[in-house]
Amino acid sequence: MMLHNKIGKDELRKRLTQETFKRITLSFYRYVKIENLEIFRNNLYLDFDSLNIFGRVYLAHEGINAQISVPEDNWKKFEEIISQNLKLRGVPFKIAVEDDGKSFYKLIVRLKNKIVADGLRDDAYDVTNVGNHLSAKEFNDAIENPNTLVIDMRNHYESEVGKFENALCPDADTFRDALPKAVEMAKGKEDHKILLYCTGGIRCEKASAYFKHKGFNDVNQLYGGIIAYAHEIKEKNLPSRFIGKNFVFDDRLGEKITDEVISVCHQCGKPCDRHTNCANNECHLLFIQCDECAEKMNGCCTPRCKDFISLPFEQQKVLRKGKKKTGDTKNIYKSRLRPDLKSILAAEQKDKSSLF
Repeated sequence: MMLHNKIGKDELRKRLTQETFKRITLSFYRYVKIENLEIFRNNLYLDFDSLNIFGRVYLAHEGINAQISVPEDNWKKFEEIISQNLKLRGVPFKIAVEDDGKSFYKLIVRLKNKIVADGLRDDAYDVTNVGNHLSAKEFNDAIENPNTLVIDMRNHYESEVGKFENALCPDADTFRDALPKAVEMAKGKEDHKILLYCTGGIRCEKASAYFKHKGFNDVNQLYGGIIAYAHEIKEKNLPSRFIGKNFVFDDRLGEKITDEVISVCHQCGKPCDRHTNCANNECHLLFIQCDECAEKMNGCCTPRCKDFISLPFEQQKVLRKGKKKTGDTKNIYKSRLRPDLKSILAAEQKDKSSLF
């Protein structure tokens, strides 16, 4: 019985492009106690695999976090599987705002210590004591209050391309970094109305509980996150207080909420909100690149990466030998590209050792 994928990435991507049916991309999460993780994981994998579902599902004793794509013809069967599972019955689905059906190309169901890593002990605070859940209209109305603090609980590269008006955006790479930074940014405003938001709501569940633990008295969160907000404002003809693009963690890398472009190409400074990964797989840096720079740089983030991928493959293999992917490359590049790449290029000049 095969409980994980054994086919290569290139072949899977090829198969995805050849599909003649539509897929529905969605996400869902639930904080629920799961005792027999291994059994739960294996059964869920078999159920999803039988329906040709792709995506990433993370399981922990504290619950489930899933981002998947379901073949449209199998949607009813998928709903039946969810409704028959006592841990998942009634879980809200967040359907993608923009969807080409190419969000995922394989199925991963993985066990984790936590479905959202906060860097804290399990007994550090009561994760069930969450803030008030607000609808899109309630969130819009609350923003009008001058004493309201709107706080983005996502990573810096997410808020860079889209955010709520006047939101405080922690300069963080991960949720565990964003959590203490967000509280510090709101320090002294414990009696203000706090509005938290994230992509689908899962990070705000923990963030709102942490804010309450830290003494904030009026903590609220956008129910269903930006994804649910986008659907609700469209259905109810409400104004969007979110501007730009919603970053998503799949091959789409983003979905338009409004037409405004609030970010720039990291290489030329031209208005752009297109995230991509460096074409040099030894780097694979996530950054923003316009079409013109992508053509000029062959999809790479720096001249060094462009030069590397232009080498014959056998020479690349020789140069990669013994190099750790998480070593020099990530130390220099990280995910912290700023608009003109000057600091990155300066780091290259400072580091005289060869990356590859």
